[in-house]
Amino acid sequence: MWQFTSPQKIIFGEDALDSLEELEGEKALIIAGQTVKRLGLIDKVSELLAEADIDVGVIDNIEPEPSIETVKAVAEIARDFEPDWIIGLGGGSSMDAAKAIWALYERPDLDVGDISPLETLGLRKKARFMCIPTTSGSGSEATWATVITDREGKVKRELASRELVPDVVILEPWLTSTMPPHLTASSGMDALTHAIEAYASNWRNDFSDTLAIKAIQMVFEYLPLAVSNGEDMVAREMMQNAATMAGMAFSNSFVGMAHAIGHSLGAIFGIDHGKAVALFLPHVIRYNGEVVSSRYAEILDALEIDFDFEEDAPNILAQALVELMMEIGLPCEICEMDIDWKDYEAELENLVERALMSSANLAGPREAEFDDYREIIVVAFGSLDKG
Repeated sequence: MWQFTSPQKIIFGEDALDSLEELEGEKALIIAGQTVKRLGLIDKVSELLAEADIDVGVIDNIEPEPSIETVKAVAEIARDFEPDWIIGLGGGSSMDAAKAIWALYERPDLDVGDISPLETLGLRKKARFMCIPTTSGSGSEATWATVITDREGKVKRELASRELVPDVVILEPWLTSTMPPHLTASSGMDALTHAIEAYASNWRNDFSDTLAIKAIQMVFEYLPLAVSNGEDMVAREMMQNAATMAGMAFSNSFVGMAHAIGHSLGAIFGIDHGKAVALFLPHVIRYNGEVVSSRYAEILDALEIDFDFEEDAPNILAQALVELMMEIGLPCEICEMDIDWKDYEAELENLVERALMSSANLAGPREAEFDDYREIIVVAFGSLDKG
């Protein structure tokens, strides 16, 4: 038996944000970061909520890769404020933090690690949950997953509960137009990685497949346009929709090895998540190609990329990804980034061990062992002199 979980309501398109004027409630707590504050987006959302006679509280100090300490501290503030809406405003970090904060606000007896699909959390007794993404990549607005960083252990905690799926999602295209090209590119590759890994997952299904394949098509078509012209509202809207669709897809199938290694690389070297997963995706596709070449062939068909034989599909798709990354200005090898081979080599065992512990391995199409991961991690570093 399968279950498909998605947000109760998605409001999208031009002027979607204006729907806040009709929101019912008494108090809303906005969870956001400094960038969103600096851009004036918190003020805009607060003004619209005020039109609905809602008292607004603001937390604007959510850091990239939010920590357990931040989540616990803000949950305490939420308990004092007693909102009936928790609103995650921003990128994946703010929305992920908002999910965990909401859970701990509703359940003061919980620890962050208690957020699990095996536990009944009993949320929505105090507040409902809304996400308003300002980036197009994480898909957190459509998922029941949240990633919180254990800074002391240098580990990203991958947490999940179907109860964490937002009640309302607002997709306002112009909110993403403030993203600079490099962030547009990396977040877009995050969305693409979600969709491709969802399509190859052992837990894939008819519903996730439909969302994933459409999201893949949209990213290949519109990401270069959004990177080259941030004011292209058609490209922004399509990328926003694609990211949410990819989020719905992987939330109901799962991600895979690229995320397992990407989380490991990000935790140890502080690499942006979208870049991290994208760097490994072509290599993971080649590795998985031995068992799911037909799935990659279907992706190539959807992209109208020619190939002669199904067994060629993994390499051709991997090369198409490399070409896309080059077009949008992202590094294709880790050696292109500010990481020295000796430092990388010293962390190889650690990178592999952390990747092996990731829940992203649960539904991967091909089982991987220590040496498999190690080879991918070494090859992904690239061709510069490792002497």
